[in-house]
Amino acid sequence: MGSVIEGEDIVQDTLAKAFVALDALAETPPLRAWLFRIAHNRALDVLRSKAIRATEPIEAAHNIVDQASPDPVEELMRQEAVKTAVSRFAELPLLQRSVIILKDVLDEPLAEIALLLDLSVDAVKAHLARGRARLREINAKASQLPEARSPSAAVARYAALFNRKDWEGLRAMLAEDVKLTQSTHPVRVGSADVGMFFSIYAKADGLWLVPAWLEDREVIAVFESRLDTKPSYFMWLEWRGSEITFIRDYKYVRYVMADAELTFSPNLANPGSDDAS
Repeated sequence: MGSVIEGEDIVQDTLAKAFVALDALAETPPLRAWLFRIAHNRALDVLRSKAIRATEPIEAAHNIVDQASPDPVEELMRQEAVKTAVSRFAELPLLQRSVIILKDVLDEPLAEIALLLDLSVDAVKAHLARGRARLREINAKASQLPEARSPSAAVARYAALFNRKDWEGLRAMLAEDVKLTQSTHPVRVGSADVGMFFSIYAKADGLWLVPAWLEDREVIAVFESRLDTKPSYFMWLEWRGSEITFIRDYKYVRYVMADAELTFSPNLANPGSDDAS
């Protein structure tokens, strides 16, 4: 998906579909390949619906080795893919993206990739060679993290009220039809129900919120202590004017932060600094 936010949505959809589908299966399939196929197909559906699917013709297959112990060049290519920022994969055509991730990130055998994607092994090799070449170009041209921007007044106010533990002030920002989603809990709907969200957070000590940017979206980084140098997770809010209509809290899917590239306004980068208060 090229996005930790959209990728997490696919993961949740995949697990929900798999949970339902398991009851209808006579026997449990090999879970890794089965789950990836569900996730891959769901991701393709979403990308097609957004009309951003890109394709390229397959050229003659390059000589791609497929050994348990790859040669040094192969290993360097794998390391480059693993270190690539999530957002950069979105610049690859879909099949190249899938093959690169399956081979160079997840280390799947070529034959398994071909079976999973309904391709020939030669086609997989071609997509892999073209994808690797394109990824090197993308990484060579990639800039550093986007230039920091100032937070919007609404997000800055939300973070300030939270840090002051002004729960009534936060509840006053909620729209009547606001929704809250956390991965391990049912969706909360309505200002009264979502307002309970702040009652739960009121019991936590030491949390500190800082406005940030992720994938060109304004989010709120959550530090578990003002002494921490990195946030533990983030929240993403949607607005209608000055009212909050949607809150996505990533507290229970903290692994998303492993690939999240957050940027902060210069005076907010360190939650423990005087400027951050």
